[in-house]
Amino acid sequence: MKILVVDDESDMTEMVGYTLRNHGYEVATAANATEALNQARVLLPDAIFMDLMLPDLDGTSVCELLQSCPSTKYIPVIMLTACATDAAKLISQHAGAADFITKPFSPRDLVSRLQDVLKMRKAGVEVE
Repeated sequence: MKILVVDDESDMTEMVGYTLRNHGYEVATAANATEALNQARVLLPDAIFMDLMLPDLDGTSVCELLQSCPSTKYIPVIMLTACATDAAKLISQHAGAADFITKPFSPRDLVSRLQDVLKMRKAGVEVE
């Protein structure tokens, strides 16, 4: 399964990528919204971890753009952010995010939440 990790902090993309690769996932990374949108359209990943605060466009706007494109609208987006406010979580949900994880987080929680989102997506696809 392919996972796209989007964060402007290289330490974060490396840590998340390392964790996911150790659990058998293929990982691609992007450092900004423009790269993320291009990668998502080309790779069609099974899920995307998206930082809420990116340098060129915020993660919720990227999520909305992905939702508006037929080829990427069903890719679940999991927001990763240091912004732990209820408002940020609500805005992310309204933008279409499948989950919301605050930094710092444990690698075990990251993988568990990804597996849960992928299971929900698979169940949703089977129902359609």
